[in-house]
Amino acid sequence: MRFHKLAPLGGLTLLVLSLSGCNKLRARDELNKGVAAFKTAQYQAAIDHFQKAAQADPSLSSAQLYLATAYSQLFVPGGKSEDNVKAGKKAIEEYEKVLKVDRDNATAIGSIAAIYYNLQEFDKAKEYQRKRMQLQPNDPEPHYWVGMIDWAICYGKDMQVRKDLNLGMPDKNGNLPPLPEGARRQLAEDNGPLVTEGVQELQKSLDLKPNDIDAMSYLNLMYRQKVDLDETADQREADLKLANDLHEKALGIQKAEQSKASGST
Repeated sequence: MRFHKLAPLGGLTLLVLSLSGCNKLRARDELNKGVAAFKTAQYQAAIDHFQKAAQADPSLSSAQLYLATAYSQLFVPGGKSEDNVKAGKKAIEEYEKVLKVDRDNATAIGSIAAIYYNLQEFDKAKEYQRKRMQLQPNDPEPHYWVGMIDWAICYGKDMQVRKDLNLGMPDKNGNLPPLPEGARRQLAEDNGPLVTEGVQELQKSLDLKPNDIDAMSYLNLMYRQKVDLDETADQREADLKLANDLHEKALGIQKAEQSKASGST
């Protein structure tokens, strides 16, 4: 009697396993179709296939990652339209689903950070770049991004102050005039912590990748932001020299790379 009672359960188990196998096969088929559509830039079709793949087999993490990536292709960096912002937010939402399963997925973390940056949600972008730092401590890129974001915030505030004071015209050497003391003090209060962090992060990026022209260029620009916060002429002169030295070094590396490239052709 006991054997006969268990027999239907055995059949049910086989049925469940069979259905599970069918779902996995269907998921793989939809994934492959989605990849094919993605490669030909048919992103909406790719999204449909990746959604079906993820629904058929929730354990297929690559389907969820592909789905998020496809959504991100519908987002145009810098676009301000409501639909474009929704596309960016939807991509972030899908990447967050990846992180619920794999919280250390570097691709998802980096993609979310980039989308937030392009949405000009700088605090969120920096938050995810810091997660990348924890996950990949020897990667110079997240340090570069935090420094670059800090510069973008500082530059916007600095230029607004100069516009209000009509002090945006550089001299013959390309240097901007010092700010009046009251404006300098207020800007130092607003931008000081970001300038300090930006210099530190960009220097860290260069420590990890010494000949990175982009990091070198932004460190140069960040020192120029620091010049506007300096209290004394000596401090301004010292920081301006650091900025100019970085600029010249970046130019030297760039010229050497161009010469090497032209010599190998």
